[in-house]
Amino acid sequence: MTHSAIFTDQASLPPSTERPDFSPSNPYAKKQFDAATSEMPQLEYDQALIHKYNRSGPRYTSYPTALEFKPIEAGVELEVLTRRDPNAPLSLYFHIPFCRHLCYYCACNKIITKKNSDAGDYLAYLKNEVKQKRALLQRPDSGGKPYVKQLHLGGGTPTFFSDEELTELWQFLQTQFEFAPTSVEQVSDEHPEMGDYSVEIDPREIRDTTLSVLRSLGFNRVSFGVQDLDDKVQIAVNRVQSEALIRSVMQETRRLGFQSTNIDLIYGLPHQTPQTFAKTVQTIIDISPDRLSIFNYAHLPDRFKSQRQIKEEDLPTPAEKLEMFSDTIAALNTDGYQYIGIDHFAKPDDSMAIAQRDGILHRNFQGYTILGDCDLLGFGVSSISQINSTLYANKGNTSTHILQNHTDLKEYEAMVDAGKLPAVRHIKTSIQDRLRGYVISNLLCHDYIDFKDLNQKFGIDAITFFIDEIQQLGEMQQDRLIDMDAAGILILPKGRLLARNVAMVFDSYLASKEKNRFSKVI
Repeated sequence: MTHSAIFTDQASLPPSTERPDFSPSNPYAKKQFDAATSEMPQLEYDQALIHKYNRSGPRYTSYPTALEFKPIEAGVELEVLTRRDPNAPLSLYFHIPFCRHLCYYCACNKIITKKNSDAGDYLAYLKNEVKQKRALLQRPDSGGKPYVKQLHLGGGTPTFFSDEELTELWQFLQTQFEFAPTSVEQVSDEHPEMGDYSVEIDPREIRDTTLSVLRSLGFNRVSFGVQDLDDKVQIAVNRVQSEALIRSVMQETRRLGFQSTNIDLIYGLPHQTPQTFAKTVQTIIDISPDRLSIFNYAHLPDRFKSQRQIKEEDLPTPAEKLEMFSDTIAALNTDGYQYIGIDHFAKPDDSMAIAQRDGILHRNFQGYTILGDCDLLGFGVSSISQINSTLYANKGNTSTHILQNHTDLKEYEAMVDAGKLPAVRHIKTSIQDRLRGYVISNLLCHDYIDFKDLNQKFGIDAITFFIDEIQQLGEMQQDRLIDMDAAGILILPKGRLLARNVAMVFDSYLASKEKNRFSKVI
């Protein structure tokens, strides 16, 4: 009798309803790293394999993805908030949608306005929403306020808020929550872990005092949207900012003592060439941010109206885009940046790179995150919450809930005015969703999935349960993208840039989706 025949009956059963019990040992630490020396894992760019496997697919900031959200039923958000584990730490996300200028490439939920009064009105709505949700949260066993370990201001342009409004928001939040230490000096036996407090910044939209105000409040990480430094490209996408400005704001963040800085770049924009983008990359390397995000521009003018301002004939060819990406990888590897995954790079001593080496990196709606034990609470138009992390699976809360606020500003404000919780879309994950999400997350964060770990956490025989997926991965094994054996699945150096392809094999929803709903892997 074959091994697969022994487990045929079990393979058709759902995973155990017992939620995962995390053991002290971590099979995802140091899989491709020498943590003692911070040695970089290998990363290989194989053009033939990139061409073969470069298909559209999700970025997996959640599983199931946002395409599976359904209209929320009455009372669900209230129940989710009141029944969350009160001892689980929180990550707070605030979506601030306003921008003074329209960037033609942008696919974010944003509102173009120059009216400063819009910010003050919106701040009032954010505070009311916080009060509504905070009133529903149970107190932790300590008897204090809910504990926050992470906060992120995203947009839009969060610094559309004035310095006074940013201060007002932060001080208000101190009355509603208890925050983890904002600096190393504040770390203690009671609070041994420093919090992660970050903000996205358009370098064109900050005052002379904004960075110092943010640092004094407790923000310790910033991300600057740069995209490209070439004048012709900047004019074509309506985002003009000088190299001198970028250097100036980066110097100021270092002077003020921010723990980590990120710069966003985009390849595939109009008038970019491999030569001009390589020049931008080298300049950014010289500026030396702690993290870099290198995004692939997806031209979808039918879905995003602003992109209709971009002429298709001005866009680089697919071959040119691949050359830009290949050259960028080579440059960043040469300079010592660690490839994290899906567009992201970090210096080896950055907290994100360390978390990956330690096997504790996670993904959520903010992308990669070092604090995966937090429940995510979203505030503002279109924001997303994710409640009941699987880390608390053994405490009786058997589902993870993902909820999204209304994406229309007027509708969002009307709901808050009426005293209603503003989530309008929702999904409650099944046991199978959490199993598959766990596999996908570890493949994208750590390039590995450990079968014994799955067996222990989900009460299955992983090889049998995923026998169809393992068979589908056979061609990738032959192409040396992955290595599979009885212990697990390891993504090899040639496969790291194509990790989304490996993850997609475990996505049970993907086959029914339109391919043009997602960006290409590369």
